[in-house]
Amino acid sequence: MTTALSLRSLANIARLGVKELWSLARDPIMLVLIVYTFTVSIYVAATAMPDSLHHAAIAIVDEDGSPLSARIAASFYPPYFKTPDMISLNQMDVGMDNGNYTFVLDIPPDFQRDVLAGRSPTAQLNVDATRMSQAFTGNAYILDIINAEVTEFLQRYRGAAPLPVELVLHTRFNPNLERAWFGALMEIINNVTMLSIILTGAALIREREHGTIEHLLVMPVTPMEIMLAKIWSMGLVVLIAAAAALLFIVQGALQVPIEGSIGLFLLVAALHLFATTSMGIFLATLARSMPQFGMLLVLVLLPLQLLSGGSTPRESMPVLVQDLMLAAPTTHFVSAAQGILYRGAGITVVWPQMLTILVIGALLFFASLTRFRKTISQMA
Repeated sequence: MTTALSLRSLANIARLGVKELWSLARDPIMLVLIVYTFTVSIYVAATAMPDSLHHAAIAIVDEDGSPLSARIAASFYPPYFKTPDMISLNQMDVGMDNGNYTFVLDIPPDFQRDVLAGRSPTAQLNVDATRMSQAFTGNAYILDIINAEVTEFLQRYRGAAPLPVELVLHTRFNPNLERAWFGALMEIINNVTMLSIILTGAALIREREHGTIEHLLVMPVTPMEIMLAKIWSMGLVVLIAAAAALLFIVQGALQVPIEGSIGLFLLVAALHLFATTSMGIFLATLARSMPQFGMLLVLVLLPLQLLSGGSTPRESMPVLVQDLMLAAPTTHFVSAAQGILYRGAGITVVWPQMLTILVIGALLFFASLTRFRKTISQMA
């Protein structure tokens, strides 16, 4: 008899989950949100990083015409800068006024002669400060490039002694320091959390607003079966969308290499979805309408995404914040996902995070189930 009850319970969970999928399929707003979140949102996050210097427009006014000035001009190249336009002094102001250039470097006459004579000549860098992100980052890049070229040029003539220590830089996991690699993958990680909470919470509130929750109360189903149905159906939608985004957007459109196993990442994501979908149901039981649910999302999602280590390393945060965020499933999900996708970590490395996510998910599930039963009893 116990087996029959278990099979009937599983059948109820499966049928209720299919009902949730059909309900989602008839909601065009949610479908657009899912497609946008795992396509356009990821592409924009990868290619429009506001603090990056990428193909900045630069022009050079070479009034010196010396080997040193030619060497400086040749040191600006993609991907940080576009190939420099060599313009005259009269074209400089016009080009800046028309917005053709973010930077214009004016190398004065006798620049090389003054450098060799040790007179510390001045080169003028004109910056279009309306392009704040590139202006702030680019002027430091240009200063370093010029100083490096001048130093190497002087060493060739004066034979300066080598430094006593040579630092050899070895960049692992992202050799070219491509910001798109970080932006694309972190957007998927963040969107898995955001969309799973939204879908499950909206599904419960939608049933309450449409009155279908009362229909479920008169059916031979339990609150746990209703919750599990929403968790597996909405979690499956997010999991499929995340897998498609990894394959077609990250690896396909953006050409970002994935170091680790996508299957292992999806397994960790499934455990994380168990926690976040339960959290979405809990928030939906607290809210009486979709606007209230949206306000609760703002209060919950911002800390989860900003303090979980995805945007800023946890080591840079106050110790109190680090300790508090250990109770959030996103902290452990971000750590495990970054280890798998960036560094190719296996299950022997990420199993502690997986276990922690499972424990937190179980606690959230039972807290949500208790709250859900209380809500249903009040409605009955």
